[in-house]
Amino acid sequence: MTDVLSTSELDAMHAYWCAANYLSVGQIYLLANPLLRDPLRPEHIKPRLLGHWGTTPGLNFIYVHLNRVIRKYDLNMIYIAGPGHGGPGVVANTYLKGSYSEIYPSISQDAGSGAMSKGKSRPLHTHRGRRPKRSTACS
Repeated sequence: MTDVLSTSELDAMHAYWCAANYLSVGQIYLLANPLLRDPLRPEHIKPRLLGHWGTTPGLNFIYVHLNRVIRKYDLNMIYIAGPGHGGPGVVANTYLKGSYSEIYPSISQDAGSGAMSKGKSRPLHTHRGRRPKRSTACS
């Protein structure tokens, strides 16, 4: 079999997948301290979670493999993922590629993960400008 991935390709894809998962977790769960430079404290956790961890690793897995085949076969294709629970995965991957920062320059590539986590804490687009209620489960 000649189309087997090399160890270096697998390692690079795994590292990318892990980075996308890390950024996704930060968007879903963290309000502050995304690089975990300080010990995690309750005030770092979002009172209302957005996104769903159960969908995210799979979406990130598909994204990294589609990138591989797009580059390998010079494909002209697009990855469509619906809005909602999988959003953090798509945002994480576009951030890693740099296209997110092109559209949102305030989310820089050097320390943008902190701003990215904070930016995903309030779903104003789904509440038509109303602030979401604070979850009592995390109070």
